[in-house]
Amino acid sequence: MGQLAPLIPFAGVLLCFAVVPGLAPRFWHRWMAEVIGIWVVLGFALQTVSGGLAAAVMALWQVSFVEFLPFITLLLALYALGGGISIKGGPWGRPFGNLLLLIAGTVLASIMGTIGASLLLIHPLLAANGYRFEKRHLIIAFIILVGNCGGALSPLGDPPLLVGFLRGVPFFWPAAHLWLPLLVLVVPVLLLCLAFDIYFARKEPKPREQPFRISGGLNIFLLVVLILAIPLAGIWHPGDITILSAKMPAEHFALVVLELLCIALSEALTPRAIRNQNRFAWETMREIVILFFAIFATITPVFQLLQTADLAPDPLSWFWASGIASAILDAAPTYLIFFEAAGGHAASLSAAPAHLLTAIAAGSVFFGPVTYLGNAPNLMIREIASRRAVKMPGFFAYAGVMILILTPIYVLMSFLFF
Repeated sequence: MGQLAPLIPFAGVLLCFAVVPGLAPRFWHRWMAEVIGIWVVLGFALQTVSGGLAAAVMALWQVSFVEFLPFITLLLALYALGGGISIKGGPWGRPFGNLLLLIAGTVLASIMGTIGASLLLIHPLLAANGYRFEKRHLIIAFIILVGNCGGALSPLGDPPLLVGFLRGVPFFWPAAHLWLPLLVLVVPVLLLCLAFDIYFARKEPKPREQPFRISGGLNIFLLVVLILAIPLAGIWHPGDITILSAKMPAEHFALVVLELLCIALSEALTPRAIRNQNRFAWETMREIVILFFAIFATITPVFQLLQTADLAPDPLSWFWASGIASAILDAAPTYLIFFEAAGGHAASLSAAPAHLLTAIAAGSVFFGPVTYLGNAPNLMIREIASRRAVKMPGFFAYAGVMILILTPIYVLMSFLFF
């Protein structure tokens, strides 16, 4: 029991995010930061008891500065830039137009991140289909493709892949190893959504087509700058930046500065009309920031325990284990846990044929849509859809629908790749 005690804060954080929002939504919305803060304080206290106050303070500062800061600033930058681009009109609202938007979103997710792509495209999708009575199938497909799996081809796309990149996995490794599993998932989901959309559209009036317009040129420019800068961090290694004894690679520090500059420029210069059209609000990211800080602050004992575990390197088992954990725990911490369990050495794990890292990455990314907790955009998309009067399924009903849709695809992936 003494060995497991340091794991309690991490488990408590995840359990709170999984259970409390459904049981007591008003309480959670008001007291979330305080509840999660209690677990972080408990984790800090346990570290203080085991290693001393100075070591606990240094460990918390190290993980906050070196691990959490580069991770969260990129998510915030992609969120700010995506929320500053406006799309109006276009062919969406009809089955093949909706299909085109889902395909575009799947591609964009790897370029501008699942959060940025989701924020950019969920409003045009909902607005174009606002006249329709039944559109939940579109939101479910959107969560699977744009909010999760479409981000599988780059560290920009999904938080777990960003974690891998920050720990040394090459920038283009996901594209080389995950494009075929992604295709196996995307095609049947698109076809199933199209079939449902055609069926429901027959009962609905045809919408009036509007001209396509896109605005927010500054944010598009800043997004391109960010997209070009991040791969350079994988090949430019000028040394380390040390602040209060915590060492961060200088390339990561430069990216943090660039991301903060992009956020500041976007906030200062984006017209309010664009933000209002996208219903942009920083409050949406509050829960994500708190969740990930608490995860980073309490996950270290999990890594330490895994270093003593003797786990068989079977890709099929790791695909399903990381996948199920991702659906329950969130994709990013799942990737972190299994990456460390596999040794934590990016160079050896990413070297060909890289079956084990492929299994971990695929499980962490592709199982993300199974529950609302599986990936950060899931909750955001559900919240935005609910604000536009789409009655989304509850936690368990949603999970049941996703299991029904995705389990046959996961079985096929297992047969083909692992």
